[in-house]
Amino acid sequence: MSFTRWGPPIDVLPLFAREEQALLDVLTGLDAEQWAAPTVCPGWTVHDLAAHILGGKLGRLSRDRDDYRTTAPREGERFGAFLDRINDEWVVACRRLSPEVLFAMLVDSTSQIAEMFGRADLEALGDPVGWAGDEPAPVWLDVAREYTEFWVHQQQIREAVGARTLDEREFRGPVVDTFMRALPHTLRDVEARTGRQVAYTVTGQGGGKWTAQRTADGWAIDSAAPTSRAPLASVTTNADTFWRLCTRNPAEGDRVTTQGDENVCAAVLGMTSIITSSSG
Repeated sequence: MSFTRWGPPIDVLPLFAREEQALLDVLTGLDAEQWAAPTVCPGWTVHDLAAHILGGKLGRLSRDRDDYRTTAPREGERFGAFLDRINDEWVVACRRLSPEVLFAMLVDSTSQIAEMFGRADLEALGDPVGWAGDEPAPVWLDVAREYTEFWVHQQQIREAVGARTLDEREFRGPVVDTFMRALPHTLRDVEARTGRQVAYTVTGQGGGKWTAQRTADGWAIDSAAPTSRAPLASVTTNADTFWRLCTRNPAEGDRVTTQGDENVCAAVLGMTSIITSSSG
């Protein structure tokens, strides 16, 4: 596989079925009160969040496999606001479905998603991954982004019902690695001479060390420790805090340390690896 400014490819294809099975294991044991429990997503219950996961899978199948595209932003509607609207419309409609129906549809859709991605040319350029840049991105990054979406929402469901979170290295490691690919885009307005580096270390299960380096064409990332003894900026946090920062999920306590240029550190800590309503 080819390398790009987003670093080496990430292979999440073997994880889709295992991540889904972990979700189904949690949903199987929920009672009516737990299905109705509020989640960190404002106004959404566990049932709503499960419906949102389902909607994401069915939407990908419809658009990418079946080339069926019937929704688009309204005139003047920003893309993030468009996503918020159609996501909410879907969730509201799915409130008429029983947990049993939702469960069965989740089971059916996941195998189809894995099959579709398994046939894709992961090295090809596809649609942009908004939080990683505006230009076409490699398909492997888009597939990895999709995995992170499912994993984050499963974490939110697990936290809402008091279940153990899915923090094992095999599940969380690819999420951390994928989210880190937003670093070059995050640093796009940081001016520095060629060769200067920014380091980001994530500790704990699924963590590692990544370095963004300034090149003649902008910033590029590598999954390695910095070679410079004095990076332009350096940020360290644990894996749990990291994914919450990247998704604007509430985190408890200050578990971040920084060194170097304060403005660059602030830019790094503002890195977002989701599409928000303020996105273009």
